[in-house]
Amino acid sequence: MTASPIAFYYGAGELQRLASYQRVVLQPDFYSPAELSRIRERGVQPLAYLSLSEDQGPLAPWQRPERNPDWGGAFVFVGHPGWVERVVGQARAALDAGFTGLFLDTLNIELTYPEDVPNLIALIAAIREVAGTAYILANRGFAMLPRLAELVDGVLFESFSARWDDAGYAPWPPDVLETHAQIAERLLEFDLDLYALDYADSEALAAFAARRASQFGLHSFVSDRALSRL
Repeated sequence: MTASPIAFYYGAGELQRLASYQRVVLQPDFYSPAELSRIRERGVQPLAYLSLSEDQGPLAPWQRPERNPDWGGAFVFVGHPGWVERVVGQARAALDAGFTGLFLDTLNIELTYPEDVPNLIALIAAIREVAGTAYILANRGFAMLPRLAELVDGVLFESFSARWDDAGYAPWPPDVLETHAQIAERLLEFDLDLYALDYADSEALAAFAARRASQFGLHSFVSDRALSRL
């Protein structure tokens, strides 16, 4: 059986089920070097999650006063030397532990702190230098194109067709779907692996998301909001 292209799983364990994917995005603290070795032996490429603009840790000088209302993490000054050192160190530690690549999250700062976009590009470039030829997958980050495409190997379009909010899971309204379609068509101009991550709580919504991703050349993965399903 051909392995599915990608999975996003933020739980622990499940090594047997993870083996049915080509790439898996994991929380780095949840897997030991021995477990990562077992995953790699099955032909799977584990990618370590990294947040580039939000900090879940204790109070630190790089944190902004504002926090993400959904997850509670503090927004950061992306160009702060302490933050850069922290994130680059996390990237190096993940690769040393046995991850074959990195997943870069929280890249949409053009919506919140647009003045930090150049600093974010510089941070991604620093991560690429540390990573060498290791695989790097970026979550969105469309405001950084085309420069982003020079620094990463793939782009994930999170919530391409379906989303979650306080009201539950649902497809995006038509105007948002059209905007996302235009972005997806632009992504096809670059030499990148392209993925879609959608959120659904029914077979019908999951099928809609998978079908639409395929129409735009995106490898699809559908899960719940906590990314606890495989």
